[in-house]
Amino acid sequence: MTVDSLVREVVGAYLSLTDAAVPGLVQGLYLTGSVALDDFRRRRGDIDFVAVTAVPPSPAQVAALQQAHVRLAGHVRRPFFEGPYVTWDELADDPSGATPGPYAHRSRLLPAVPHGRQPATWQVLSRHGVTMRGPGAQDLTVDTSPGELVRWAREGFARYWRPWWERSSRPFTSEGLAVLGGEAVEWGVLGVSRAHQALVTGEAVSKTAAGEYGHTAFDPVWHRILDESLRIRRGGEGRSGYAGPPARRRDALAFVKMVIEDAAARA
Repeated sequence: MTVDSLVREVVGAYLSLTDAAVPGLVQGLYLTGSVALDDFRRRRGDIDFVAVTAVPPSPAQVAALQQAHVRLAGHVRRPFFEGPYVTWDELADDPSGATPGPYAHRSRLLPAVPHGRQPATWQVLSRHGVTMRGPGAQDLTVDTSPGELVRWAREGFARYWRPWWERSSRPFTSEGLAVLGGEAVEWGVLGVSRAHQALVTGEAVSKTAAGEYGHTAFDPVWHRILDESLRIRRGGEGRSGYAGPPARRRDALAFVKMVIEDAAARA
């Protein structure tokens, strides 16, 4: 596949900075997420990666990596370069039981994040990963045990999506007001659609594919908010199907609630 020139620029800067900061540490670098799933949008997404090392980074190496990520953010502010640092052995193990490790989030490197190792990331890496350094992604030994993604998706509805909906439903809070904007609408509607598809099919897909899945999985009454979310995802071109943000917010929150309840009924 053809990798966007901006993605290559960010990856090149990252490798230069990390190789200078911790020579020889990063043995493999793979792109996952929207880049691997051919759904990357310069204005509406991050560059997701998995960096592979021989052994877990030492505290001194983590500190050096933290500075490298800060410098990277100064070089290219957006999109963010986000992902976990794992060992070759950790890739071959069940991600749900992995020990917390370094995870790059926005412009920072968090030293010990438990949720950085996810079955969805492992599956996309194994099936669609884009190799930027190291052995080919499809030649790696990656644990993609059947059922892991389904269990992860089910837990995600309880641990993330229901709390997200509850917070976003409070209209005069920062999160409630955020849903008046397009980015939060896209995140919620396409995000729960993607989680629902993972739960039902065991497949990790892009946000765009998840929006298209929603057209067949849910009642046509939800097509308008799905189409609006896809329109936002594609850069906001064309005319909105809504007269204003309040009506769009109402439908987005109603859709997210419906999908959460449908997922719970499948338990």
